[in-house]
Amino acid sequence: MNDTKERTAEERKAQAEALHASIVDQVQQLADTGQWRRFLDFARSFHTYSLNNLLLILGRHPDATMVAGFRQWQTKGRQVRKGEHAINIFGYSSEKTTSTDVGPDADPEERTVHYFPVLSVFDISQTDPIDGATVPENPTQQLTGMHDHGLISPLTAHLEATGWTVAHEPLNHANGYTEPEKHTVILRRGLAPEQAAKTLIHETAHIQLGHIDDLDQYRHHRGRMEVEAESVAYIVAGLAGFDTSAYSIGYITGWANQDRQLIRDSAIHVLKAAHAIAGYIAA
Repeated sequence: MNDTKERTAEERKAQAEALHASIVDQVQQLADTGQWRRFLDFARSFHTYSLNNLLLILGRHPDATMVAGFRQWQTKGRQVRKGEHAINIFGYSSEKTTSTDVGPDADPEERTVHYFPVLSVFDISQTDPIDGATVPENPTQQLTGMHDHGLISPLTAHLEATGWTVAHEPLNHANGYTEPEKHTVILRRGLAPEQAAKTLIHETAHIQLGHIDDLDQYRHHRGRMEVEAESVAYIVAGLAGFDTSAYSIGYITGWANQDRQLIRDSAIHVLKAAHAIAGYIAA
């Protein structure tokens, strides 16, 4: 039996409040270490690729997040693993040349020749840290647990009862998103059950909190709304008996811009939504 069903509403409320307090502390600890800032600086050091090259990268490696050449990875403290297959993209270079094939009275013509050589790059997942090198790790780690802790079925039933559809599709980067116009929640196909459960709570929280009722407001206040939704996911998962800190704390820290006060200010909305979603699970 789901542990959420065995506790009283007051016990769940007290635990939810304690879980929310823990978010504030953990976010501050992560911010204080500078780990998130170091990772952002590391991420920004990568070359920005053209749309065509992005399509080539994602076509070969759909989950790619950071790519660089073999030697570039070495300068960043990582080594491409032996046997890894490169992702081929197009580079760009140009060279000015002077043409002398002109008439005796004409000046030499200068022109620019453009080249698009094929380059080989590798995603960070194809590399390992070089011994002794200091490389910042992404503070947001995917959950890998093989159990959904009894959450996906009741949450899916709740969403379907309120006119929503839950679908699983191949996504490149996002773990999930909500399409308000189609009343559909999309989860990335192939997620570990624990990550899928957390993502479904997150998207359900957006709906419960009314974030998708006005997309202009969501775009304008996206940071606050993402903090609220992931805070709800962390709390509801905790009530169900599993810890999403490895993913949630880094995610919240990034969206909160290391602002602990933002999480405190959203506490009432977060706890109210967490109680409601926990109720759907316990029903």
